[in-house]
Amino acid sequence: MRKFMIAAAFALPMLGGAAMAQETLKIGYIDPLSGGGASVGEVGLKTFQFLADELNAKGGIQGKKVEIVPLDNKTNPQESLIQAQKAIDAGVRFLTQGNGSSVAGALSDFVTKYNERNPGKEVLYFNYAAVDPALTNAKCSFWHFRWDANSDIKMEALTNYMKSTPSIKNVYLINQDYSFGEAVRTAAKSMLAAKRPDIKIVGDELHPLLKITDFAPYIAKIKASGADTVVTGNWGQDFALLLKAAADAGLKVNWYTYYAGGTGGPTAIKQANLNHQVFQVNEGIPNEDNAPAQQFEKALRAKYDFSLFYPRAVNEMRMLAAAADKAKSTDPVKVALVLEGMEFDVFNSGKGVMRKDDHQFFQPIYISSLGERTEKEPFDEEKTGWGWKLVAKIDTPATTLPTTCKMERPN
Repeated sequence: MRKFMIAAAFALPMLGGAAMAQETLKIGYIDPLSGGGASVGEVGLKTFQFLADELNAKGGIQGKKVEIVPLDNKTNPQESLIQAQKAIDAGVRFLTQGNGSSVAGALSDFVTKYNERNPGKEVLYFNYAAVDPALTNAKCSFWHFRWDANSDIKMEALTNYMKSTPSIKNVYLINQDYSFGEAVRTAAKSMLAAKRPDIKIVGDELHPLLKITDFAPYIAKIKASGADTVVTGNWGQDFALLLKAAADAGLKVNWYTYYAGGTGGPTAIKQANLNHQVFQVNEGIPNEDNAPAQQFEKALRAKYDFSLFYPRAVNEMRMLAAAADKAKSTDPVKVALVLEGMEFDVFNSGKGVMRKDDHQFFQPIYISSLGERTEKEPFDEEKTGWGWKLVAKIDTPATTLPTTCKMERPN
C-alpha cells in the first residue's frame, strides 16, 4: 500500500501536466527572428501573440488557451523544415508562416507529405503573407490555407489603378531574386502590356534576397533609365534600404509597392520626402473609418508601439476560432473542412471568403499612399507624422482570379 501511495504521488503531477498540455492549443510561428528578415519576423510574432491574448481573454479556442510558439527559420527553407518537425514533435498541429514564398513552398510540401505518412496526426499550415501564385495553383495543397492575396491579385489591382494614371510613361521593375520576385515582375510586365501598351519597361532588375546593404548602384541605374515610376515587391530591409538609397541620390519618382508599410519603410519614405508618391496594395489601412478596427489599432500600438501591418493575421486567427467553434473541435482535419468555403466579416470591413477550390482567401483590396495627414487620418507611421491615405478600394468580387489548382483531398 505504501509503495502504491508513493507511486500515485509521483503520478499525479505528471497527469496534471498532461491535462494542462491538453488545454493548450499551440500554433507554431515559423519566420525569421534573426538575420535580415528579423525586423518583420518580430513584428509578425508580436502581432500573433497579441491576437492569442485577444482570443484567450474570450476563453481561448474551444476552451483551450492559445499559445504562439516562436521558431526562427532565418528565412531559410531547409531551416524551416527543421523547425516544423521540432514543432510537430512538441505537439503543435497548426503552423503559420509568411515571410518568403520559397519557405512557403517547402513548408506546404513538407506538411502534405507528413500528413500522408501520419494519418490521424495531421497538421495544418496557415500562410499569412507568402504570395507566390503557385501556392494556390500548380502547387496547391488541401493542408495549406492562404489569407493574403496572392501577387497576381495584388498586381491586378495595382495595374488597374496605374492604367488610369496618364503621367506614367516609363516603368522600372526591381525585385528580389526568388519565386515571389519573379512572380511580381512577370505579372507586372504582362498586365501593363495588356492594359497600357504605351508604357515602356525601361528596366527589369532582380537582386539577392535580404543580402544587399547598399542599393546605391541600383538607384543609379533607375535614375539613368529615365523612369518616372518604380514597381517593386521588395519587403523588409530590402525595401527600407532601397528607399534610403533613393533619398541619398535625390531620386523623385512614384513607387508602386506591395510592402512599403513594413518596418523601416515609412521612415525611409519620409526621409526621401516622397509625400504621397509611394503607393501600397494590401488588405487594409489603419486610417479606414471603421470603429472596431481603429480600436484594435489603438490597443496594438499602445502595447507594442507599431501599427497593424497584418490585418490578414487577424482574419486568420479569428477564422480559426470560428471554424473550431463550428466543428466543435480543434482537430486539424475537421477545422480544415469547415474553413473550406467559409465566409467571414474581415477585419477592416466587408466580406471575405476562403475559396474551397484552392484555399485562397478573397477580401477587399486597398491601394493607399503615405504622406501628410488630414483630420480624417488619425494614425501616423513610425512617428513620422505621415500616414496612409486611401486611394482606391476594390471589393471582394472584383479581386477574384481563376485557379488551376487540382486539389487532392483526404479520404
